[in-house]
Amino acid sequence: MNIVSGFDQFLHWLANGYLNWAWWQIVIFTLVVTHITIAGVTIFLHRCQAHRALDLHPIASHFFRFWLWLTTGMVTKEWASVHRKHHAKCETVDDPHSPQVLGIHTLLTRGAELYKKAAANPETLEKFGHGTPDDWIEHNIYSRFSWQGVALMLIIDVFLFGVVGLTVWAVQMLWIPVTAAGVINGIGHFWGYRNYDCEDASRNIMPWGILIGGEELHNNHHTFATSAKLSSKWYEFDIGWLYIQMMSAVGLATVKKTSPKPVMSNLRPADQGTLEAIIANRYEIMARYSKTLQRFFSNEVQHMQVLAGHLSDARSWLCKDETRLSEQEKLKLEELIAANAQLGKMIEMRRELQMLWTRSNATGEQLVMQLHAWCQRAEDSGLSTLRDFSLRLRCYA
Repeated sequence: MNIVSGFDQFLHWLANGYLNWAWWQIVIFTLVVTHITIAGVTIFLHRCQAHRALDLHPIASHFFRFWLWLTTGMVTKEWASVHRKHHAKCETVDDPHSPQVLGIHTLLTRGAELYKKAAANPETLEKFGHGTPDDWIEHNIYSRFSWQGVALMLIIDVFLFGVVGLTVWAVQMLWIPVTAAGVINGIGHFWGYRNYDCEDASRNIMPWGILIGGEELHNNHHTFATSAKLSSKWYEFDIGWLYIQMMSAVGLATVKKTSPKPVMSNLRPADQGTLEAIIANRYEIMARYSKTLQRFFSNEVQHMQVLAGHLSDARSWLCKDETRLSEQEKLKLEELIAANAQLGKMIEMRRELQMLWTRSNATGEQLVMQLHAWCQRAEDSGLSTLRDFSLRLRCYA
């Protein structure tokens, strides 16, 4: 009888686990623990370790390290190294995971494999792994026994939920490879919208960063890589930033840097302060200029019926940095300049404005003089669009 009773208890445990929860309770548990993992990746690995955008209290730091050891088996130095290399070599053949180079299908199906390959490169770890945890527990547990953490998580899941725990564990193990290696590294450089025309192909997947902890706002991040906050526009939401603010309120986090916000003052002649503010806010300024140019184009194209059909796709490339245009788009741009003198003037003035932060051999005094001359030409151009833009520019402080 005891043997039969014990076997029945074992079968009951296999079917229901120690907690004997309903299916919906197990689903909620799975969503909660995977979200904690996402929070650990975006707050600890990404914003704190890879980019030094914030400092974490030892309690928070050790919690995330332990949790990520249990749920991902990732080594902090490896993750930070691969990600830093991605930023340093973005969209080149040396980028560990660029869909622009390797193709979106490769990233979606082999993203985790690409990460492991890059993390196994000693040169990458040596060059990009500085400043990551280097203590006893890292050397003797987290790095040395990386797979044992996920094995312990498997035992815990099966103990709590029985056979169903295998499914819970599988979801936990797939969560980061799918969302990070596939969605963020793949779709985040292939599909979505762009607030800023930064040097790479990064895109915001959606304006509400909840499912992937705020990492959905990938174009914002690549534009301001060292910012602890990934949202930029008023309608964007970064849940990772919300968690950081909550942690800061109780002393568990200290924000070191966020993206610059334009500070406007009274209209004044362009000076050194204006120049510094413009350079600091250059991405926001060029995004505003691009929108101004697009609106101007929309008005002018009504008077350009011959080219209107030919340039119907202009709104998609007119706001791009010219170095990122295809050969066909460059030809169309030159056609547009030749066809409309006013649009040509707008494009010429954009080129000159960009030169303010690309002329590395110019002194500060020379750049201030060039800024002053640019504003003067814009205000004397006879184009109200340029004049208004210049007047706003001279309010940056």
